[in-house]
Amino acid sequence: MLVFCFGEDQVALSVLDKRWLLEQFQDRVQFDEPMSRHTSFKVGGPADAVVSPESILELASLVHYCRRNGLPYLVVGDGTNIIVRDQGIRGVVIVLTIGFNGIDRVEEKDDEVIIRSMAGARTRSLCRYAIRHALKGMNFALGIPGTIGGAIAGNAGTTQSSMAEVVDAIEVFEPSGNVVRYLKKNLCFSYRRLSWKTAELPIILTGYFKLHPTDATQLKKEASEIMKRRLAKQPAGSPCAGCFFKNPSSGVSAGELIDRAGLKGESVGGAQVSSKHANFIVNTGSATAEDILLLMERIEKNVFRIFGLHLEPEVKILGY
Repeated sequence: MLVFCFGEDQVALSVLDKRWLLEQFQDRVQFDEPMSRHTSFKVGGPADAVVSPESILELASLVHYCRRNGLPYLVVGDGTNIIVRDQGIRGVVIVLTIGFNGIDRVEEKDDEVIIRSMAGARTRSLCRYAIRHALKGMNFALGIPGTIGGAIAGNAGTTQSSMAEVVDAIEVFEPSGNVVRYLKKNLCFSYRRLSWKTAELPIILTGYFKLHPTDATQLKKEASEIMKRRLAKQPAGSPCAGCFFKNPSSGVSAGELIDRAGLKGESVGGAQVSSKHANFIVNTGSATAEDILLLMERIEKNVFRIFGLHLEPEVKILGY
């Protein structure tokens, strides 16, 4: 999920902060929690606290406390688009996958069905829901890791489609404390991004998706073919964050540039450029965040040296 931060990076939790968190969240708060347990790369040092709110009221209370006390906070889903440095991260990490994962049908009209998915639901869960109910529109997202909140915030997509094509509206929790609904026409989607005019980003709570009834058998067949193609082209079984770099505007994909630079199989420590798809960096089992970041820099330098193009990471790098 897209990261949302507030506060000073080096502010740590006080004894009073920890006491308040324990009183409010009990066994749903962990202190000095390794972020390797909350990121798809399986790397990252400890967070001061990791909290799993179960309702909007709890989320609002937690955000209000952090803002009032100057504590940094970070909202994540499955942690598929972040790397936390080995030293860890200050403040409170808010995980939405437990309390914000519902999916249901809310409206039907002619040839349209509106499906509501909360931000902490896995993208694959929404895809499976759509297939199970014979609704077309989401098959493009099969195999995209992470949660719906992150998929919307990053306008996740493939060559077939993107979130911008199926989102009908979203609900967000704004820094002011209000829950606001934005219709598609008022959202500014671009390549791998949902832009906001405000400096402080809202927290995406819910996405509404416009899907269409279709033949169930054909939909399942299409889904099966898409997954076969993905598994044939992308690495499976090793921790990673999906495609690591954004495709540059030159028209040549990041994966092709990395491949043509001769970097497939290149490694630093336990981090390696996948031999199957050059835009995937995988953790072969012993990688640290530093290994991944050093490999990232090596890729960037070589691609720029050979092609004169800057590669921009899709993943967000956090920590100190």
